[in-house]
Amino acid sequence: MNSPRTGLRVASVLFGIFAIGHLLRLINQARVTVGTVTIPMAVSWIALIVAAILYVWLWRLASRTGI
Repeated sequence: MNSPRTGLRVASVLFGIFAIGHLLRLINQARVTVGTVTIPMAVSWIALIVAAILYVWLWRLASRTGI
């Protein structure tokens, strides 16, 4: 478990799961309420884009040779 490649892959998969979760929220139009505040769908669009970029970036970084 001391391999940086393993750590990058695990982090990448977690970001992929987050991206899928936001995508499902957008597809299903699920409302998210925290306390009395309803989180707008625009937040999920931004989170989806950021999580997807991080997923791809970390996966490609882990795939490089020499790590």
